[in-house]
Amino acid sequence: MNEAFRRIFGAYPDGVWAAPGRVNLIGEHTDYNDGFALPIAIPQNTFLAARRRRDGRLRLHSAQGDGPVVDLAVADLVPGVVTTWGAYPAGVVWALREAGHRVGGADLHFDSTVPAGAGLSSSAALECAVAVAYGDLYGLGLGAPELALIAQRAENGFAGVPCGAMDQMASACCTAGSALHLDFRAGVHEQVPFAPEEQGMRLLVVDTRVKHDLGDGAYAALRAGCEKAARLLGLAALRDLAPANLARAEPLLPAHLVPLVRHVVTENARVAEAVSHLRAERVAALGPILSAGHASLRDDYRISCAETDLVVDTALEAGALGARMTGGGFGGSVVVLVDDERADALGAAVTGAFRDAGYQEPHLFQVAPAPGARRVA
Repeated sequence: MNEAFRRIFGAYPDGVWAAPGRVNLIGEHTDYNDGFALPIAIPQNTFLAARRRRDGRLRLHSAQGDGPVVDLAVADLVPGVVTTWGAYPAGVVWALREAGHRVGGADLHFDSTVPAGAGLSSSAALECAVAVAYGDLYGLGLGAPELALIAQRAENGFAGVPCGAMDQMASACCTAGSALHLDFRAGVHEQVPFAPEEQGMRLLVVDTRVKHDLGDGAYAALRAGCEKAARLLGLAALRDLAPANLARAEPLLPAHLVPLVRHVVTENARVAEAVSHLRAERVAALGPILSAGHASLRDDYRISCAETDLVVDTALEAGALGARMTGGGFGGSVVVLVDDERADALGAAVTGAFRDAGYQEPHLFQVAPAPGARRVA
């Protein structure tokens, strides 16, 4: 990173920072409903070499593209002025200034091992790397949750994606060896021990190579539907609807909103069940919860696709303890919990199923709970 930075910007950086992607174990599309989630950070990171500037210029470069350095004036940053990948890092600088922090320019060079468009929060990793680097470069004294909310504000207000805070909280706040139990209404989080390898299991990610784009309007429509349903039920958010009251609430809603509500209510219950099992070190019990979550995303939220369904079905047939789509949907990745002795055969079965279906070969890799955003050099 240091040598690449010097080649691009003519000097060495002030430091290098990293922020991870994430896998959400359970709790999908609950964040913007004031609900609960249970993500982990993964070992794949976005790395950022950065140097503070004093002339008000923000210069951006990514090792993942062949494009030129993006050169911006910090004072001119407003939503809509950047429409490329640079909207995510520039948005963080904008969000910091909007929050009253006196920050200026920087040279930023990025490199990443987080697959883009795979449902593993590559955009949140990019944002959180900038947030933690700026926090250090400008001595802001902000904690990880505050930086995560700045990153979320960047994605909402500058990049134009109306996401909740789950991705950014996971990238900023996770710790190694734990899942992050998030309560979005209370704004609190708890580290819950999660080490499947210690109980003879693996957590696999299957990247289907089907790219998704949460800025295309589908995500916003789902969120709007949930918010409308809450208003019709007289609730502040769907979090406030207890599972025991779901059947009585459904007749009060338009038919097209009922499945959305059912997913959110049952998904929050699945998060609570998963946390209970992990606290009791019953990792294998997480499997059926993952599979039930996928069925809900497929049948009620309708954000799965043929490729993610094929991974889940094939993995379960090959002996997985559980599997589900992870991320915002419309493609992306599947997370699979499997016993060690079945993992290799499962991977071969999934790859074979994709080949037989004429799909692009998927990318399979093992993950374990990793640390959140931090300075690394």
